[in-house]
Amino acid sequence: MPELAWVKSSHSNGGSESSDCVEVAFTPHHTAVRDSKAPANGHLALPRASWRGLLSTLATMNMRVSSS
Repeated sequence: MPELAWVKSSHSNGGSESSDCVEVAFTPHHTAVRDSKAPANGHLALPRASWRGLLSTLATMNMRVSSS
């Protein structure tokens, strides 16, 4: 996998030094996710369709919790 350009998630306070930081990097076919506090621990690479499915599921779960 080529060198990845990591971006902090907007849900991790968009780049501030939050204690809950997730970073993502995009390739043509995958989305990589890692813990910004422990980048040496590696990352999870998901096919783009799986990444979109994960985000959709999380958004649905968030809406259910918010409406409770």
